[in-house]
Amino acid sequence: MKFTKDHEWIKVEGDVATIGITDYAAEALGELVYVELPKVGNKYNKHDTFAVVESSKSASDVYIPVSGEVISSNDTLTSQPELVNNSAFEKGWIAKVKMSNPSELNEAMDEAAYKEFLKNS
Repeated sequence: MKFTKDHEWIKVEGDVATIGITDYAAEALGELVYVELPKVGNKYNKHDTFAVVESSKSASDVYIPVSGEVISSNDTLTSQPELVNNSAFEKGWIAKVKMSNPSELNEAMDEAAYKEFLKNS
């Protein structure tokens, strides 16, 4: 699993990246009340806003950590946005993306580097 400075996580299987927000981001936002998902078929460039998560405190953009095409969105989040808070890395994923440039992941951090990043933030 890889992580970004914007608190997204990426799990890669072949040329498909499953993307979500980290526990840290979910806790900072508080209990989510709404998730705006990307549409299947939409194409994004790295760092584009591709989703929005909203809590009673605020709304935050979710930036895509790798360029590609959305092949699946987690529609369950439409009716159960709290899954991001309760199960960020399993049931709370946002989208699956067929990567167009997997080498972009080289900029992402591994878990140890991400934990160090959080300590120094």
